[in-house]
Amino acid sequence: MSTAFRPGLALARDFHAEVVAPLLDTALAGTPYAAALLGWGSEVQGFDTPRSTDHAWGPRLQVFLAPDGHREHAAGLAELLGRELPERFCGYPVRFAFPGGTPPRHWVDVLDVTAHFADQLGEVPDGGLSVGGWLAAPWQVLRELTGGAVFHDGAGLLTSYREGLGRYPDQVWRYVLACQWQRLHQEEPFVGRCGEAGDDLGSAVTAARQVRELMRLCLLMHRVHPPYGKWLGTAFAALPEAAELGPLLSGALAARGWRERERRLSPAYELAARMHNGLGLTEPLAPEVRPFFERPFLVLGADRFCAALLATVEEPELAALPPVGSVDQYVDSTDLTAHGFADRRRRYLARLGGSVT
Repeated sequence: MSTAFRPGLALARDFHAEVVAPLLDTALAGTPYAAALLGWGSEVQGFDTPRSTDHAWGPRLQVFLAPDGHREHAAGLAELLGRELPERFCGYPVRFAFPGGTPPRHWVDVLDVTAHFADQLGEVPDGGLSVGGWLAAPWQVLRELTGGAVFHDGAGLLTSYREGLGRYPDQVWRYVLACQWQRLHQEEPFVGRCGEAGDDLGSAVTAARQVRELMRLCLLMHRVHPPYGKWLGTAFAALPEAAELGPLLSGALAARGWRERERRLSPAYELAARMHNGLGLTEPLAPEVRPFFERPFLVLGADRFCAALLATVEEPELAALPPVGSVDQYVDSTDLTAHGFADRRRRYLARLGGSVT
């Protein structure tokens, strides 16, 4: 008999309450711990569906201890959990293989909370991150660390870390927003120019890139870390502007020619411009599209928004940077932006002569 689907966060919450918490309360005897479901997995973002259950899915969570507590208790807890966890919970196997071909195991991981966040981010997020730490932190990693749910936090350290990472500090936010406007500016006229030159495929590809950057921009304006590609549309659809913007962006993607793409993108640009003005971060800027110099292509002039935002960035380390942005704005490779790759990002950027500290 098939098991009725339950969202993974609800399953993990009950798994903690009914199975894991009683074991921990006895074994830790007053040592504070936190229990949560964070990290990888569509269920952490609340995006899981019945399809999600076909691999790497089931009752699971993480147990977080302070460094001293982890040194004292990790080995004993691992042995206890391996011995006492049931074979199944709510119809789902507690032990499963991931990745495929590896031996099945339970997925109640006992972690040093400080080391775990440092491994993901490259530094300990006490009170947030350094400027370099923020710019080197991929959006998906930030979502994985701040998404999901905390079921218990005896010491409050896990909650403190998560709260410090939930949104960019004001100055970093302004800088990243400016760089996102710059990304739009860089290719605004190319939808029309490619089409006019007979390159409709190039026009369509450029339009698709602009759609992605607009979606990311809107999420950033709401101080939401954009997810990676699989869930970008799902996260965007939750924004209040999506009902108006979504059909315009879909229309630009479905268009059969550059003029139709421009007709769809122009009001989308203007809506994003009005969103910017509504934030009050700069003086209001004219939100209407206009001709690209003497050429017959309509653009917003997104560089105006970039420049206006950069003029409000007073933090010296940020003000000295070119409008390149955070790692997701200049790297498009999951081999650098996935979770657990903080050291790889640091070594790669250092090889290029960059600095993330």
